[in-house]
Amino acid sequence: MYAAISDLLLAALLALANAQQVYIPAQGPTPRPFCESNPAPPNPTYRFSSFSFTLNETVRTATSIPAPTTTSTYAAGYEAVSHWVPSLSTTTWGSWDPNDTATATDTANPYGTAAWSALWDRANVTNFTATGIYSTTVNPTPVASSELVLPPPDYFGPTDCYNFPEDFIFGVAGSASQIEGAVAQQGRGPTLMEVLVTGSNARDFVTNENYYLYKQDIERIASMGVKYYSFSIAWTRILPFALPGTPVNQEGIDHYNDLINFVLEKGMAPIVTIFHFDTPLQFFGNLSTVHDDALIGYVNGGYQNESFEDAFVNYGKIVLTHYANRVPFWMSFNEPLLYSDNGKSIDSVVKAHARLWHFYHDDLNATGEFGIKLNDNFGVPRDPKNQSDVFAANWFNEFQLGTFCNPLMLGIDYPDSYKETIPDYVPLTPSDLAFLKGTADFLGIDPYTATVVSPPSYGIQACAANTSDPLFPYCVNQSTTTTNGWNIGYRSYSYVYITPTYLRKYLSYLYNTWQTPVFVTEFGFPVFGEADKAVLGDMLFDTPRSIYYLSFMSEILKSIWEDGVHVIGALAWSFADNWEFGDYDARFGLQTVNRTTQERRYKKSFFDLVDFINARMSKGD
Repeated sequence: MYAAISDLLLAALLALANAQQVYIPAQGPTPRPFCESNPAPPNPTYRFSSFSFTLNETVRTATSIPAPTTTSTYAAGYEAVSHWVPSLSTTTWGSWDPNDTATATDTANPYGTAAWSALWDRANVTNFTATGIYSTTVNPTPVASSELVLPPPDYFGPTDCYNFPEDFIFGVAGSASQIEGAVAQQGRGPTLMEVLVTGSNARDFVTNENYYLYKQDIERIASMGVKYYSFSIAWTRILPFALPGTPVNQEGIDHYNDLINFVLEKGMAPIVTIFHFDTPLQFFGNLSTVHDDALIGYVNGGYQNESFEDAFVNYGKIVLTHYANRVPFWMSFNEPLLYSDNGKSIDSVVKAHARLWHFYHDDLNATGEFGIKLNDNFGVPRDPKNQSDVFAANWFNEFQLGTFCNPLMLGIDYPDSYKETIPDYVPLTPSDLAFLKGTADFLGIDPYTATVVSPPSYGIQACAANTSDPLFPYCVNQSTTTTNGWNIGYRSYSYVYITPTYLRKYLSYLYNTWQTPVFVTEFGFPVFGEADKAVLGDMLFDTPRSIYYLSFMSEILKSIWEDGVHVIGALAWSFADNWEFGDYDARFGLQTVNRTTQERRYKKSFFDLVDFINARMSKGD
């Protein structure tokens, strides 16, 4: 424990301590206060009656989104703002296949087909599968009404009486590398995602073929009554050569134009993440470095490259000038901590985000909202009455969140947990902090689950001073069991546990610490063993996932109404089973995906979640 703690850290520590659950010893069964107003009679009355099969089953179908009558705009169109990205040249490249015998002849063109093909040759992807089933955009077909019939409801369910505010955002999410496929087609350049996964693990070459099936996917989402669709744009589909001054891929621009327009046509609104892990390979001098251990995150995402920040801002400006007029919500980075290699990585992310926020609001005069989405499996103290455990939880959360939120939302310095752990962190000057302050209109968070935290026996500071310590960089013990030996919740196929009550405390912690509206930008649950089920009907009847979503949404309602936390919305991950970075068995989807036919089928949880939302939307919506 520090001898002296800053006032800010102390305040945050006390807020965290007050926010945690405390174990209160109790005897006897669970009380039922809701029965006090309607007590049961002291004794039952037995009687005979005539028997008949009179059980009725209510048949309901999902309500699709109606066609829009008007479309909102949030900025001027591309023609009016194109001067912010002058001298853009556009071209097209075609597709690449290592088995092609033809050779490009335009070797004198530094950005021609030969140079583009050389990008893929350098990537040296193994076990490459060039195409899936489709090679052109598929026209959508209406979803059969028989597919939209709601499944039998679970016997137990939420009993709340709250409604969501009229402006509450509910939607479903996906990301380019995890669903698009068509990785070397229509000019897309290679990314970290094609080389990171090796061996026999599943690759991103085909995935859900959403690049060609996006209209059908959007049709299916709209048919369920979902109003927001969140997706990411692939940097190398817009700029195959990644760097400023290189040609823009016209087919990439056209693709996302068409995607956004179709979302609007179906009565929904798009939410766009500019960058979701798929770093262009140009930021890795030696491709073998992609497999090096990162000092901070799990993967070296290349953000520390000296040209990354300017290149990202250039790419972001191209995207914003083309699409900001139709998109109400933007996110710069997805979970940047996980792919940050070192202190320079964090510096690049924080400053690149702020520069794009200023461009969006100050230069484009856009009226939508621009934020960032972060990760942190909420650290809760092993014993909330033990100050060492509380300090460890605060250290854990501030390292992952305060590193970005302190400068971007409050205009204050990085937390001590970050500065004292990362030896090469880049200090922020007063002018930096003035520029960074307030450059997030919302705090995007992906709160999948919670983690029980305690300090190592030899102390957090000893770990923080030793980059080879096995607990580095968070320097705390992480567990999924409580002090009484129980798991913190029902376990999924992966790291996710059902922890709704912790979510409510988490939202309060976020809102009160960084004083910015909170946007739950991802949350989801991969049911244990779902991929091993041989019968489709068993996969579709995913009650654990329904419990996860409904309990989390119930706690979001309590957070809004009982705790006064401004939660602006929630995006379910994911709208369909997708590629989970080398794995197809970790199934987060609200729909199944047949990997042979690419057929999608709605799961029970999709119906349950949408029904929960629609039943609780304010009457004016």
